[in-house]
Amino acid sequence: MTNDARDPVPALPRPPASGRWFDGLSFRLFALTLASILFVEGLIFVPSASGFRNAWLEERVQAARIAALALDAAPTRMVSQELARQLLDNAEVLAVSEIEDEMHFQLLDSNMPTEGKAYSVDLRGTTMMSRVSDVFGAFFAPDDRILVINDKGSRDNRVIEVVVPQAPLKSDLIDYGRRIAGLSLLIALIAATVIYVLLHFLVVQPMKRVTTSVEQFRMDPGAWTRRLRPTSRRDEIGRAQNALSDMEEAVADAFRQRAHLAELGTAVAKINHDLRNSLASAQLVSDTLARSEDPRVQKAAPRLERALTRAINLASETLDYGKAKPLPPDMQPVHLRAAVEEAASEALAAWPEVEFVNDLPVQRMVEADPEHLHRLATNLIRNAAEAMVAGASLPKRVTVTLSQHGVDFTDTGPGLPAAAQENLFKPFAASTRKTGSGLGLVIARELATGMGGDLTLAGTGPKGTTFRLVLPDLMM
Repeated sequence: MTNDARDPVPALPRPPASGRWFDGLSFRLFALTLASILFVEGLIFVPSASGFRNAWLEERVQAARIAALALDAAPTRMVSQELARQLLDNAEVLAVSEIEDEMHFQLLDSNMPTEGKAYSVDLRGTTMMSRVSDVFGAFFAPDDRILVINDKGSRDNRVIEVVVPQAPLKSDLIDYGRRIAGLSLLIALIAATVIYVLLHFLVVQPMKRVTTSVEQFRMDPGAWTRRLRPTSRRDEIGRAQNALSDMEEAVADAFRQRAHLAELGTAVAKINHDLRNSLASAQLVSDTLARSEDPRVQKAAPRLERALTRAINLASETLDYGKAKPLPPDMQPVHLRAAVEEAASEALAAWPEVEFVNDLPVQRMVEADPEHLHRLATNLIRNAAEAMVAGASLPKRVTVTLSQHGVDFTDTGPGLPAAAQENLFKPFAASTRKTGSGLGLVIARELATGMGGDLTLAGTGPKGTTFRLVLPDLMM
């Protein structure tokens, strides 16, 4: 028996307790939320600035219309230069004109020299795209540009023309952009903080617990006691936490079982060592008994010698059980009926009340390892006898028959429960007896597959259970 189960877990580099603050999930969520809100605010700013520019221009046009009304009050539709300049200053424009039938009428003029290139703006037929394009142009336009604004006049066939400088519009747009940017940043910070706090408690903190658990579990999966507790959450994080908790519990149990098996293996190795010495002494005694002239002793001595030889071989094979590659079986022609009969006489020695029926053909031969076939049949018949005696079955009978599918071992026991059927060929899991280890069927199937065959459960129920041994070569 090897002691690989006691080998320590390879040491892995322990991750740092805490990395750089900007590498954490919290910071990345906060930065991503802030950037997303600012991006959306930027998309909103463009039409908002376009509306601000359009409103600014319409205010100037409306102020120019009101200033032009002063001309209607004058008898000759003329005002003094001083009053015209005062009206234009109040309207924040340079000149006001009207166009009718392609005739240009100057209403108000400051008579001040203007420098810079004129840029025409027609408010009568603007579109969303043109306004967006014009607002970007307004931010980067030269300060000395002159805007010539055209809009509907006092009558349907008239057009009012207002001349304004570009600089005030550009200055107001920049101030508006700064206010919007500051307000957007404040809103983004508040929204990002609220979202961050919610995500921190709903996502980041649970993920930190899961991450810490995974890291600790990786470092010491067998001995770590601070396991992740199950949660009542039903979302993806909750399911991941519950799955990790179940996995940690299962792996920890596997490590405990591994340690117990290692200790058991050490104990079995010591027991085997002493058992082989005792069996060797018993074999010497059997050799002495074989030379006795008593007919009864001479009849029983060969059977005793074969039993001791099998016991010694079994002890030796148990010591070699942990080897990666077991010894191959010694395949040879075996008389099937005689081999099963001998196995039954050994298996049922402690249960004389169990009836054994050997319905195998008398001359049937099979290619198998005699020792493996003997151990396999003994395990199956012994298990059946124990089940029938424990279940108080009547009658208590084990029948061995040969079908077209293989060799069937059938008992009259109470049948196997569903839990035992699910783990039938798993070690330490399939035994229905309180003192059983669950290794009998595992060893039997291992012996069958070693000879190129298989052992399966053919059927079970209240009337009995049938195990089927399939061997690759049946000979006449």
